Amino acid sequence: MRKPVLQLAMIALMGALGACSTAVAQRASVVAFARSASDSALQWGGCPPIFPAGCQIAVLHGDPAKPNADIFLRVPGGMELANHTHTSAERIILVSGELRVQYQGQAPATLRTGDYAYGPAGLPHTAKCLSQAPCTLFIAFEQAVDAHPHP
Repeated sequence: MRKPVLQLAMIALMGALGACSTAVAQRASVVAFARSASDSALQWGGCPPIFPAGCQIAVLHGDPAKPNADIFLRVPGGMELANHTHTSAERIILVSGELRVQYQGQAPATLRTGDYAYGPAGLPHTAKCLSQAPCTLFIAFEQAVDAHPHP
């Protein structure tokens, strides 16, 4: 009776070690990096069509069509982003400029460089770049990057 239990334990241990080595190998293939919002290597593209022309996005990490993508969002000075929602929660740090953000049912908040904001998934909100210079935001999404108009 002891031998089958020992064999099963060894098989389970080998499976766990195999999974660990696979995870370590995958981690080893991921390269660490740092990016600045002024990095000339960033590839800036357009925002979702619900936002005005001039708004831009640069993907920092991940695939925006999949969970856990990080982006820079750049909004020209004075530009307002109409009331909208995201499928995902968003975690924001203002990198440059001054931005007013207002989530439905809450007082507006004015973000300055280095400030953080969190927006739950599905909560309608607006934003306006209050500065003359562009506002650049770092945004981490838990789900795919999207924006949907909200009346």
